[in-house]
Amino acid sequence: MKKLILIDGNSIAYRAFFALPLLNNDKGVYTNAVYGFTTMLLKIIQEEKPTHMLVAFDAGKTTFRHKTYESYKGGRQKTPPELSEQFPLIRELLDAFNIKRFELDNYEADDIIGTLAKQAENEKWEVKVVSGDKDLLQLVSDYVTVVLTKKGITNVESYDEALIDEKYGIKPEQIIDMKGLMGDSSDNIPGVPGVGEKTALKLLKQFGTIEKVLDAIEDVSGKKLKEKLMENKDQALMSKELATIFTEVPYDLSLNELQFGEYDEQKVVSLFKELEFKSLVDQFDSGAKESDEPLEELSYEVLEEVKEEHLMTPAALIVEVLEENYHQADIIGFGLVHEKGRYFIPTEVALQSDVFVSWAKDEDQKKWLLDAKRGVVTLGWQNVLLDGVDFDLLMASYLLDPSHSSHDLADIATRKGAKSIQEDEFIYGKGAKRKVPEREVLAEHLVRKANVIYQLKEQMESELKQNEQFELFKDLEMPLSVVLGRMETGGVKVDVEQLKAMGKDLEERLATLESDIHEHAGVTFNINSPKQLGEVLFEKMGLPVIKKTKTGYSTSADVLEKLAEEHEIIRHILHYRQLGKLNSTYIEGLVKVTHKDTNKIHTRFNQALTQTGRLSSTDPNLQNIPIRLEEGRKIRKAFIPSEEGWKMLAADYSQIELRVLAHIANDEKLITAFKEDMDIHTKTAMDVFHVDEDQVTSDMRRGAKAVNFGIVYGISDYGLSQNLGITRKEAAKFIERYFNSYPNVKDYMDRIVDEARESGFVQTLLHRRRYLPELTSRNFNLRSFAERTAMNTPIQGTAADIIKKAMVEMAIRLEKEQLKSRLLLQVHDELIFEVPPEEIDVMMKLVPEVMEQAVELDVPLKVDISAGDTWYDAK
Repeated sequence: MKKLILIDGNSIAYRAFFALPLLNNDKGVYTNAVYGFTTMLLKIIQEEKPTHMLVAFDAGKTTFRHKTYESYKGGRQKTPPELSEQFPLIRELLDAFNIKRFELDNYEADDIIGTLAKQAENEKWEVKVVSGDKDLLQLVSDYVTVVLTKKGITNVESYDEALIDEKYGIKPEQIIDMKGLMGDSSDNIPGVPGVGEKTALKLLKQFGTIEKVLDAIEDVSGKKLKEKLMENKDQALMSKELATIFTEVPYDLSLNELQFGEYDEQKVVSLFKELEFKSLVDQFDSGAKESDEPLEELSYEVLEEVKEEHLMTPAALIVEVLEENYHQADIIGFGLVHEKGRYFIPTEVALQSDVFVSWAKDEDQKKWLLDAKRGVVTLGWQNVLLDGVDFDLLMASYLLDPSHSSHDLADIATRKGAKSIQEDEFIYGKGAKRKVPEREVLAEHLVRKANVIYQLKEQMESELKQNEQFELFKDLEMPLSVVLGRMETGGVKVDVEQLKAMGKDLEERLATLESDIHEHAGVTFNINSPKQLGEVLFEKMGLPVIKKTKTGYSTSADVLEKLAEEHEIIRHILHYRQLGKLNSTYIEGLVKVTHKDTNKIHTRFNQALTQTGRLSSTDPNLQNIPIRLEEGRKIRKAFIPSEEGWKMLAADYSQIELRVLAHIANDEKLITAFKEDMDIHTKTAMDVFHVDEDQVTSDMRRGAKAVNFGIVYGISDYGLSQNLGITRKEAAKFIERYFNSYPNVKDYMDRIVDEARESGFVQTLLHRRRYLPELTSRNFNLRSFAERTAMNTPIQGTAADIIKKAMVEMAIRLEKEQLKSRLLLQVHDELIFEVPPEEIDVMMKLVPEVMEQAVELDVPLKVDISAGDTWYDAK
């Protein structure tokens, strides 16, 4: 049997737009309606398996119904521009799926759907109409089902005659009578004033149609109702006419033209990639399969022995591993491309070759890599030193535009027009199915990857030079990737037994807290169950309900904090949660990732992730250890030197972002304060409140500190009021005073936003860019976010550049001075070293010297430094 799916395009697009948060791709194009529409479309295709499909759209604002009633749909709000912009993309999506779409002047999508539904019904086809509009229920019949979206976009309810009868007690054709009586505010159909759904249904069950109601008006019970019906007789009949779907739309469109079947999967995937629908790309296993244009042939040689003539300079090198966490991962092969040849080198051939190992560590032999840090680490675990890295494609792509969601080689190649490569997932598979392919397939893939690097190197460097970013790339990010690679391989030692002892202590304290909580509650319950906790707090104990959710009472942290003064049990619960997270996430988490042979943690530093340029770390994330809590800070006691008798040394930039702000804004007061080494928060309080230093109270300094750091992040009066527990009016006054005291800071904030709006990006002192297409958005929230980002990115990004530069300079100095000290970690504005006792004095002078001279600003950079037996003691 033939199955026709008819989709109300405008209705579903609207539903999708308002059901999902505003999304946009890196070009600033809004995509939330397209995404929701696509998920619905895929669900229909997968579940319904239609033979024929059509999506109908409204052609314009005016239809034949406006001749009957000029105010038809008159109350509707104007379509948000963020949605209007997405309709062309939805049409492009339908074309990619080879799904017929249609619209016709003077008619609504409902009329097109109604006409086709009747035609298909006459042919005894199965028809499903998909919409969010109940008007279409009038089309339901033995052959036609109407699928209405309930909540969101994929939660739907299918209406047949039985369900309409169950819900309304009427037949499908009476839906228009119901609308005629009760009207429809969404379409501005007036109906009969004062008649709602309940009354309308009662009348229709008794009389059948509006006409019959009016014919038997004397039998209608209720004097007021009778009067309303008589007074609005013509309006009721007109409303019924407006609600009636016209099923004889004049068009040359046959049912057979709506056939659905084959479509170009690669065309669909390409559109998904452009829109950055990564999860949808992942659903298409054949994302880069047979539908791809055939790749150009590429000749290469498989080396069973590496000879010197195979290893020219410069050469593009691929060191391939399958695992995302590449530490200790098996290398599955090497790809090598240079001017004279292309080669695949099997792992065992390369690693057992003195010629290859010598070439790898020779700094004069220039290598171009996809990800230099990854190469340094994976070879480092095989005791092979990688030096002479001269180009890193990943870092080049990241610097050119950090907003891209993917810097995989295939994605970079597509963006840069070098499409002679398959995606890794096509070669290796996904998830649990990921595996090493046959040698011939692997060999060609690795050679192709190396060949893309070789092809793109000159183009990428040219783009970096055009952006004035080549020095940032060559002198900072490139050498830093090698420094980070050495840090990851070296790791940092952890006292596992001490961690376990901390865990045991926390478990005992958690048990005591649990007992205290149960005693206060007067009942034993699962504290970790929000449902049970909510029932105890709000039903048994009668505490005031702050917020309810679909599943019950909210017991989120912000709710509990508001209840802190209500009962002592709340303080215990909050502490219980903090200690529980510390134990499970950090104590147990760190023990799990400690290398069993070396007792070291080998965190991965993400160099190409954040849009500000800041480094982050994963497996584990060492930047998230909650050091504001003393129990959390004590976790640092478990981080110890790897050599007996050595010390841990920690060096921390003092207020680096405020110093950068003083320089960028060129504010004399701030510059003077830093030059005179004043307490900047006290100085700010003095300027804002017009008092002498000895008159600054702790509250004044606390407020000044909140504003100082808040300004860096574009804080609002609301945000400041929340931080300080004051009114928005007081907070606004505080910010106004701040800008009056430091007018150059205000000028900078205004100027940087204007410049960014004109150029499309902001940049740091070292020319790291961040693109901000949202600055021209019509959406207030997106535009406000972009303005705050424009203000703070040059500050945060410059601070990130400074500590990165310090790391590179420190690596150079350690080697030059032939010191044994090692850089272990970077966390926020802090560098952590392990130092032999004989080098402590040298390092206490050298580290601040290098860090404070990393970049020259109008204000001095200041570093706080200390040493101790553990990371905790070094602070």
